[in-house]
Amino acid sequence: MVEKMEESPKKQPKEGSKNKSSGHGEKRKSDSGPGGGGRKRLDAQTVGYFRRVSDLLSEGFNGDEEKVLFVDNVLREMEGQATMVAMDMTGSVALQKLLSFASVAQVGHVLSLLAGEAGAGFKAVSCDRCGGHVMESALRQMSRWTDNSPSEQEEPATTDGDDNKEAEDCGMLEEQVLSICNVVRENLLEFIRNTHGSHVVRTLVHVLAGCVGPARTDSRPGGKHKHGTPITLTDFEAPVSFWYELKNLSACLLENVNVCVTDCNASPVLQTMLTVCHRKRPKLLKQINKSIMEYLTGINSAPGVSPLIVFFKDQTSSRLLETVIQFSHKALLRDLYKDHLKTKLVDLALHHIANFPIQKFIVASAELKVFTKVFNEIVEGLEAIMAAGHMGVVVQLAKSCVEREETQGPMLQNLLQAFHCAEPAPRHAASLPLFLSLYTYELCYPTPEEETAGDAPPPQRPLEAICYHGSCLVQSLAKFKDRSLLMNSLHSLSPAELQGLGSHQLGSHALQALVTTCSDKGKGKILRKMEGTFVQLACSRYGSRLLEAVWNSATVSQRQSIAQELVPSESQLRSDQFGRHIWPKFGLTHFGKRKAHWMEIQTGESKKRKMFSDILE
Repeated sequence: MVEKMEESPKKQPKEGSKNKSSGHGEKRKSDSGPGGGGRKRLDAQTVGYFRRVSDLLSEGFNGDEEKVLFVDNVLREMEGQATMVAMDMTGSVALQKLLSFASVAQVGHVLSLLAGEAGAGFKAVSCDRCGGHVMESALRQMSRWTDNSPSEQEEPATTDGDDNKEAEDCGMLEEQVLSICNVVRENLLEFIRNTHGSHVVRTLVHVLAGCVGPARTDSRPGGKHKHGTPITLTDFEAPVSFWYELKNLSACLLENVNVCVTDCNASPVLQTMLTVCHRKRPKLLKQINKSIMEYLTGINSAPGVSPLIVFFKDQTSSRLLETVIQFSHKALLRDLYKDHLKTKLVDLALHHIANFPIQKFIVASAELKVFTKVFNEIVEGLEAIMAAGHMGVVVQLAKSCVEREETQGPMLQNLLQAFHCAEPAPRHAASLPLFLSLYTYELCYPTPEEETAGDAPPPQRPLEAICYHGSCLVQSLAKFKDRSLLMNSLHSLSPAELQGLGSHQLGSHALQALVTTCSDKGKGKILRKMEGTFVQLACSRYGSRLLEAVWNSATVSQRQSIAQELVPSESQLRSDQFGRHIWPKFGLTHFGKRKAHWMEIQTGESKKRKMFSDILE
C-alpha cells in the first residue's frame, strides 16, 4: 500500500471524475463562508491524492510498520499546506481518518502544523466547516495519551529510554492542547459564536475534563447527532494541567455569561461545561450554577416580576436553564421555587417553551420536601396543561409521584377528573383506554341524551389511537402502590382488545408494565383472560416481545398454561419470523416430548429468579 502511494503521489484524477473533483480544484478560488473570501485552495492533483489516501485508510493495513510508514508519508505531503488540507472537504475527511491511525506524537505534529505562528492558525481552522471536524478529531486523540504501546516501530534501547520517548510524545500533544486553550480563551466570543468553533470548544471541554464521547459517524460538514439519543462518555486520565485549564475556561465563559445565555451557538458550550463538571468536577459545577443563577436573577425587570421568568420562555436560555436545573443542588432548587416559581408553575407549564424546563424542575424536586407544594400547584391546572398538549409535564409529574406515595391517590383522582371519567363510578372502567389514547370520556362514549337525540358525533375508538405519552403515562401509573383502578379497567377489556393492545407498538409496553408488576394472583387472572391469544401474540412483532416479558415474570403453572396453548401450533410458530424465536426460548420442544424434564428446568429457573429478586429488594 505504501509503495502504491509513493509511486504516484499526485496522480491525475480520472477523466470520468473531472466534474466531481473540480469542486475541490483550482476553479474554487474563494469560500462563501464568512472571512473565507479569496483564500488559497488545494489544486486538483493534491485533492486527488488525499482522496486516494482516504480510500486506502478505509481498507486498513497489514501491519503496524506499514501503518507508520504510510502515516509518515502523508504527513510529509502535508508540510507547508496543512491548513489548506484541513479546510478542504476531501482533505478534511482524509485527515480525520489519518488521525485515528496516527501516534500521539504524530497527532501533536499535525496540530503544530495547523497552529501556525503562536497558535494563530487554530482559530481559522476551528471556525471552518471542514477544519472544525479535523480539530475535533485531533483533540479526541488526547484520550490515548496514557497508552503504553507507541505506534513507532523502533528498536528499544532501554526501558528508561522508552519511557522518556513516550513522555516526550505525550508532552508534545499536551503542549498543543494547552496552546489551543490559550487561543480559545483569547478569542472566546469568536469561537463560541461560530457554529463550527462552538463544536470545537465543546470537544475541548470534554478533553480537559478527561472524558470523550463517541466519534462522529458522519464526517461530512453539518453531520448531526440524532436528537434525543444519549451520548455515552468514556473517561480517561487527563494531565493535571488540564484541570487548571478547565477552571480558567469556565471562568472565561462566566465572564461572557450574557452571550452564553442568549446565543444559540454559545449556549451549548456552557451546557457542555455543566455536564462534564457534574460528571468530573462537582465543586466547580456548584460554583458555575450559582454564578449563572446570580446573573439570570440579577437583571432588572418590571416591579413584582422575576427576571427569571423571561429566560424560562426564551428558546435559547430555556435550554441552559434545563441543564442548570438538572444538575442543581437542593438549596438552589428550593430557592428557585420559593423566590421565582411559586404560584407561576401552571402558567409556565402552559407555555410552549417554558414547559420543558418545568419538566426538569419537577424531576429534580421529586426528592425534596418542596415537591408536595409543587405537586399541589401543578395538579390544579392538570386539565388545562393536557388541553395545551404539554403531556410531558403530566408524564413527568406521574413519574415523580412514584417516589412520593402520598401524592399517588390525588394524582389518579385528578387524572380521572381531567379525562371526565371520575363520576359516575362506572366510568372508571374506561380509564385505561382513555389514558392510553389521551381522549376524554365524551369523545369515546356518547351520553344517553346524545344517543337519543341522534346528533352525537361518531365515537372514537381509544385502543386504536394509543399515543406515546399515553403509553408513558400508564407505565408510570403501573408503578403506583395502588393499581386497582387500572387493573379493574384492564379486566373489563375483551380478549380481542387485549390481543390488540399487546400487539400495538406502544400499547404492548403499557400492558407489559401492568402485567409484570402485579401479584402472581393478579397476573394469573389476566393470563386466563388472554387465553386463546398467545399464538397470535407470539407471531406479532411487538406481541412476541410482550409474551417473552410476561413469561420471564410468570410462575411455573402460568408458564405451563402458555406452553399448552403454543405447542399445538408448532408449525405456525416455527415458520413465523417472530414466533420461531419464541419456540426455543420457551423450551417448547422439551415441553411436548419430555414434560417432566421441562418442569424441572422451569422450577429451577423460577427459584433462581425469586432468589435474585429477594437479594435486589
